[in-house]
Amino acid sequence: MEFFLSQLLTGLASASALFLVACGLTIIFGVTRIVNFAHGSFYMLGAYIAYSAIGWAGGGALGFWGGVLAAAIAVGLIGVAMEVTVLRRIYHAPELFQLLATFGVVLIVQDVALYLWGPEDLLGPRAPGLTGAVALGGQRVPQYDIFLILFAPLVLAALWLLFHRTRFGILVRAATQDRQMVAALGVNQKWLLTGVFFLGAALAGLGGAIQLPKGNASLAMDLGIIAEVFVVTVVGGMGSIFGAYLAALLIALIRVFAVANAGTSLLGIQLWQVELVLIFAVMAVVLVVRPWGLLGKRETPQGHHGAVEPPLLPAPASLKYFALAVAALLVALPTFAGTYPLIIATEILIFALFAASLHFLMGVGGVISFGHAAYFGLGAYGAALTVKHFGWPMEAALFAGPLGGALGALIFGWFCVRLSGVYLAMLTLAFAQIAWAVVFQWIDVTGGDNGILGVWPSAWASKAPAFYGLAAAVVVIMLLAIRRIAFSPFGYALRAGRDSPLRADAIGIDVRRMRWFAFTLAGLFAGVAGGLFAFLKGSVSPELMGIPLSVDALVMVLLGGVQTLAGPIVGAVTFTALKTELVSLTNYWRLLLGLIIVGLVIAFPQGIAGFVRARLMKGGERA
Repeated sequence: MEFFLSQLLTGLASASALFLVACGLTIIFGVTRIVNFAHGSFYMLGAYIAYSAIGWAGGGALGFWGGVLAAAIAVGLIGVAMEVTVLRRIYHAPELFQLLATFGVVLIVQDVALYLWGPEDLLGPRAPGLTGAVALGGQRVPQYDIFLILFAPLVLAALWLLFHRTRFGILVRAATQDRQMVAALGVNQKWLLTGVFFLGAALAGLGGAIQLPKGNASLAMDLGIIAEVFVVTVVGGMGSIFGAYLAALLIALIRVFAVANAGTSLLGIQLWQVELVLIFAVMAVVLVVRPWGLLGKRETPQGHHGAVEPPLLPAPASLKYFALAVAALLVALPTFAGTYPLIIATEILIFALFAASLHFLMGVGGVISFGHAAYFGLGAYGAALTVKHFGWPMEAALFAGPLGGALGALIFGWFCVRLSGVYLAMLTLAFAQIAWAVVFQWIDVTGGDNGILGVWPSAWASKAPAFYGLAAAVVVIMLLAIRRIAFSPFGYALRAGRDSPLRADAIGIDVRRMRWFAFTLAGLFAGVAGGLFAFLKGSVSPELMGIPLSVDALVMVLLGGVQTLAGPIVGAVTFTALKTELVSLTNYWRLLLGLIIVGLVIAFPQGIAGFVRARLMKGGERA
């Protein structure tokens, strides 16, 4: 009993920092409707800045708590800088492009932190006056854990007073319900949004700062916490600070349960090893049963805050001629390119198909997925497992790739298409993380974090030119199939459900079934790309299902443009080529790539291909 109580208190202490970060994210989302990927970066900066501020102050109680407060304020000002210099310039753009801009900020902050504080983890200082422990039966609980458990409710109470007893708080609550009405009443939206970003970022920075005595400041903190923050925010209910606190406590209880039953195993996996699976499984269950979260409110239509994008149309003649020229270049490439360029070209082709599969789901179906890498990874593992465990040749194993991706999408999609908007996107993330955790921990079958090695092509395709030819042929066929489906009666019905679900339902279109089928098709195409990638690299690993790869796919689609079929291809070529080239030039490639992404979002808020298409269409109208 004492052990369980000790673990419970430790879990509740960790939940305090998680609550602060999630609370900041839910406040920002509630007003701006931006899913801020950079929120984990604010948390990381809070830890690093607190480390430096405490060291500069020379320690002591005043130096420690002054450093914690300074870190929260500094991170809040950084959030203001991001809102003023980046997001304020693109509020007129579709909301997904604002999300892309926050991802660019993540890359920038990563390398800025690397430059300022170095690659090594920094051991956090102890909190003066809270360095001892409290005896609980046969267990001892750190005093700082007790402090953190009490600190979170105090912050919650302060936020309640802010939102219910101040004019700023009342305006924030009003903007959460109807931002357009608040603007119509004469409220300065710019300053309101800036204040919201300061508060949300400061809370994330405070979470990183108070967590410092319990661990290290490291460059992995941002991506290490962002998934759990999404879980807490969505399970609690977007826009609900009490929901965020309740969800953080729920996550703490799940962790305590996993540790307390560490000896229990399921399919050869220890229960403590599937803690992440349990967390995301709870998120999935909550979203299926109560889509708006435990204490969230059912969303009401607020209108579209960004620009209205044009409908998906066939490409003009000039772009078709350009596509033929590109196809001719692909055919001729092996005649003059060496092995390394062919390998890079093959990788770009594979990622172009991967991005196109996500674009089919988003641009045609109107379904946003934050976990599309799951189907890419399932396709890769499907091909690899048939080679290693059944001895299939490459030709047969390549059919297992789309089968694995389609089967995963068929199962996950049945639950996901019942939701909409950000809740649907978060449920896709939950299922992707469940798939990742299973692959990571099921060592007997998947090899765990070591993955599966020795997944090589057949002898005839072992040389770079031959495998490039195979990949190019498969990718082109799949891209043409996606285009054909997009302009088929099914594609038009799918777009009808995207643009006006109520009208589509009224004329007899089963919107949910259409989306489920589209979800499965997108998984199939992603699985084809994953199977090819497995043979290109000769191995597979859990990273193929991770959040970073899902974000990469989103970046490719958004960089190219959502409302053009060429968009994901242009985005994949741009992103992959930039990333490959910058990695070879400097250790700070993330900084440069992030700046380029932010610059492209500001310059081309409709995407690169969308911008080119708009110019060509305008030129055609003038002619």
